[in-house]
Amino acid sequence: MHSDILKTDSSNALKIFLSILTIAFCFFIPHYAYLTILIYPIVILFVVWLFLKYVSGETFADIFFSFKRFEIKAIWIGIVAAILLSLFFRFAWDPFINSILPSGKIDLSDFASIRNSPVNYVIILIVALLVGGFYEEIIFHGFIFTRLEKIFKGKWATPAAFILTTIIFGLYHFQQGIKGILLTAIAGAVYHGLILKFNRNLWYGVFVHAFFDFIGLTLIYLGKLS
Repeated sequence: MHSDILKTDSSNALKIFLSILTIAFCFFIPHYAYLTILIYPIVILFVVWLFLKYVSGETFADIFFSFKRFEIKAIWIGIVAAILLSLFFRFAWDPFINSILPSGKIDLSDFASIRNSPVNYVIILIVALLVGGFYEEIIFHGFIFTRLEKIFKGKWATPAAFILTTIIFGLYHFQQGIKGILLTAIAGAVYHGLILKFNRNLWYGVFVHAFFDFIGLTLIYLGKLS
């Protein structure tokens, strides 16, 4: 019996180690592996699939994503939430953070190519849906959150995992500067909150994330945001 306990503890420790290793992989590979924005999501999703299948014995449904759980109302709730979130940042958050960090600026140079270019604008909207909406929600608010929840366990596992996932999601966008990190963390908390509110259904995060990005990209395209 003592041997069985040791095996169980050893197995749990290994899972935790592999979970942390995979989380780090998801965080760093997009920034430092020199893979294009359409390649690294495929690589990381494949690694996550391997982890779920061979380490934890799960599927993507266990990290909240399933085509069977698609709901039409996730689209209109995503639209409404994205509009409200955009208004919050424009009229409440921006004045507040600018009073604290007047010289800081969100680095949007990665999107400079869409200004006055309809073709690039349409392409980046598609990328925003696939990478921002689907990929980032599956990885951060699905996979990373559930790994952290399993690591923490106990009464405070969910709130602790929620907070740490929010921080990780914000830091993942470090190339946008401190204001970009803070904005992304707040937006990510909203995406994640909707997922949890609607019975851990990732579709709600996918659509609010995508539509929020659409609004921001449209403002950049129109020259209203720089």
